[in-house]
Amino acid sequence: MFGAAGMALSLVFSLPAAAKVLAKVDGAEITDDDVKLALDDIGATLPQQLQGAEKEAYVVDYLIDMKLVAKKAAADKLGDDPEFTRRLTYMRERALMETLFGKLSKDSATDAALKEVYDQAAKTQKPEPEVKARHILVPTEAEAKMALKRVRDGEDFAKVATEVSKDPGSQGGDLGWFTKEQMVPEFADAAFSMTPNQISEPVKSQFGWHIIKVEDKREKTFPKFEEVKDQVTQYVVQRAQQDVIMKLRSAAKIERTTPEAPKK
Repeated sequence: MFGAAGMALSLVFSLPAAAKVLAKVDGAEITDDDVKLALDDIGATLPQQLQGAEKEAYVVDYLIDMKLVAKKAAADKLGDDPEFTRRLTYMRERALMETLFGKLSKDSATDAALKEVYDQAAKTQKPEPEVKARHILVPTEAEAKMALKRVRDGEDFAKVATEVSKDPGSQGGDLGWFTKEQMVPEFADAAFSMTPNQISEPVKSQFGWHIIKVEDKREKTFPKFEEVKDQVTQYVVQRAQQDVIMKLRSAAKIERTTPEAPKK
């Protein structure tokens, strides 16, 4: 229906885009694909202020220098050096490993696989009580009673905590949400026995004396899939990679002359 012209046009659009040539060194091309590859390698070491066209120009210069130096090294027969051969073998094997792992990542982290792992984890996680609280931490019981009196006389709890509490990790005494096992037993027993807006008597723990204000309570539920998708993906990919490694190890003849690393 479209004729030869239409067929030719469709073929043009189906072809992958050609790499853009950014420079030539004695006829050897440096393309935007080469820049992307170099950025994967050295991008983290570049100055942060380099962005956009300036960053690309910097990497092109790096690639020009690399080609020139590599050409001289080859002319000096450094490629025949045993140490170079060892390094080349190592880098080739590492690149092959990373390429295989990259393929595994795409193949294993399917939506179905991620959802299956998430659903299995969600089934084993039971709802757990959580408390949202603030506290004032001081060294002595006498100081705790003085802080409690100020709060009960109408001063803002967060204000008193900011002024006298010795816990540098909580702004205004705010501890956020926590489960019982996240706190020392004395503190947890007191906090989880209280009701919202209740303020405790002084509570002694290994850290000192606490005045606790419970602000809210809830049941901790399993996070939604979208909230933990990145962690699930990482787990699925690592499991797939580990499975491949274990299968390859079991099929190979491995002889060590040094002790194995301790199992983690």
